[in-house]
Amino acid sequence: MFDSPLSASAYEVLGVAHDVDDDDLRRAYRLRLRETHPDTGGDAARFVQVQRAWDLVGSPEARAVYDRGHGFTDAPSFSPDAPGWRPPQRAADTRPRARSFGQPGGWRRERYLTLIREWVGRGAPVDDPYDPALVRTAPHEIRRLLADALAEEATARIVADLGMGYTVWHDVAADPRDPEAKLDHVVLGPSGLYALLSEDFGSAVRTRRGEIIGEGVGAPVATLVQRARALGRSARVKFSGAIVVLPDDDVAQAIEELGRVRGLVVAVVGRSALSTVLRRGVAGAREIGGNELFDVRTRLQQTVRFV
Repeated sequence: MFDSPLSASAYEVLGVAHDVDDDDLRRAYRLRLRETHPDTGGDAARFVQVQRAWDLVGSPEARAVYDRGHGFTDAPSFSPDAPGWRPPQRAADTRPRARSFGQPGGWRRERYLTLIREWVGRGAPVDDPYDPALVRTAPHEIRRLLADALAEEATARIVADLGMGYTVWHDVAADPRDPEAKLDHVVLGPSGLYALLSEDFGSAVRTRRGEIIGEGVGAPVATLVQRARALGRSARVKFSGAIVVLPDDDVAQAIEELGRVRGLVVAVVGRSALSTVLRRGVAGAREIGGNELFDVRTRLQQTVRFV
């Protein structure tokens, strides 16, 4: 929350301009608290947002840090080596990790860089395509690409820590006829074979009748299941389930199992619960072990192509 390229800023949540003075900021905070408090008929989720926004900008020190990091100041937001919206730097790690193939978030990062430069204008210099001030003013569809790339990279870091018993493929082409149809991640381990979608819609969502619903959401579950089934047919393997991974703040519960969608069990999972789900599996999903695990891995290695 507030760290996504799609999310509202702390100032937007409080309903003020970013350069408002401290007294007006405090008055706006108190007004929003009264408007959103559940005891007076307000929305509990918005009430929590208001409180978190105040935590970020409620003191001069916190506000200065927030403004630098979110492009609300003329001072440089990041050093070249700083984290944030840039591709993450990999630290040396000697722990056993899952075998990983492909580049998580790579396709969407490339699309983002192309479109952000086109949006700024041909020939115009773009010193830092990840400058928060630039990202904040970009059209929604461009910011969405960056948000999804960040989501895919976050998932990749989690599944890498599952250990040597797991194999992961990122940015997998799901349909050779459609270059933009992809599976964000395919994870194979003792708990089964899972197709993963890493998403960030920029706001809380809910589920209804086996699908995720919300503003500008589309039909992510149906699309994920369709693409998993297409890859399964090509590789002659059977997926155990499909998992949609969302930021923790955007889901009502950490793990929500939706049952079967077109024959495939589906779960919507908050990011922090993903490792638990992949280790234990989703209810009703078939586990894979022994020689079958080796056979499925071989078939996928022979079939998988990357976008």
